[in-house]
Amino acid sequence: MGKPVDILGHLFTPESIEKHFLGDEEELAVFESLGRAKTLKGLTVDEFRTYVDEVGLGRTNIASFYGWSFRFQRPYLHVTPEEVYEVTRQLPRIAYGLYGVNPFEALRGVKHFEKSVKEYGFVGIHVHPHGFDLGPEHAFYFPYYAKCVELGVPAVFSMGHTLDFMPIENGRPARLDKIALYFPELTIVCTHTGWPWVEEAIAMASKHPNVYLGTSAYAPKYWKPEMVKFINSWGQDKVLWGSDFPLVKHAEAFEQLEALDLKPQVKEKLLWKNAEKVFKYK
Repeated sequence: MGKPVDILGHLFTPESIEKHFLGDEEELAVFESLGRAKTLKGLTVDEFRTYVDEVGLGRTNIASFYGWSFRFQRPYLHVTPEEVYEVTRQLPRIAYGLYGVNPFEALRGVKHFEKSVKEYGFVGIHVHPHGFDLGPEHAFYFPYYAKCVELGVPAVFSMGHTLDFMPIENGRPARLDKIALYFPELTIVCTHTGWPWVEEAIAMASKHPNVYLGTSAYAPKYWKPEMVKFINSWGQDKVLWGSDFPLVKHAEAFEQLEALDLKPQVKEKLLWKNAEKVFKYK
């Protein structure tokens, strides 16, 4: 039997948690609003290795991140691929990197992405479009999508609502529609369930063979009934579990999943089989 794969999480080291969450006024406000700030703490690589065994986690994707503060018009949550690689190289077959896209870096960014895949073992890109105020269908992103197809790795999108002070319209799942049409060979993962446009996200995954959904940032007890029904029936091959760790705790998620009454074969697909298919881990 396989072990759960978390398709989207953040760099968990004490230094990263302090700098990017506890030490950033925007992100700290998010965690305070959710009642998570007081329990937010980082883990060393050795501590995370022990943690993975304790909670029963198999693999996790860690996003390098180039966020942009819409309110202050400056970078925020800037985690470099090299910072992520410093951790993933110490956790072989457990932790894998995702390249955080800055749409304004153009081909310089694409070359850095290619290096991250070929030299650092990264397994895809991560796009957070809200702060840039550029929807994911903007042409500035297209070179990254083409390179994903060339390298055979997926594009992971943080979609739907954001608690950060950024325009949420850029997170509408329907904005992935044209990308799927323009790039039918590109594997697309629409994360965060697409909430509050969950049915729109389901429509995208139902329509396009190359579009998948991810559950990151939402604990299972908050999944809309439409999402649970999709997972447990005709969408069982199209949804991947994720946490957005440290936002959602793994042990809590696993406990809440048991209450959803998912079919055994569906739970296996949700927790690891679909992710193994999409990310082609080595």
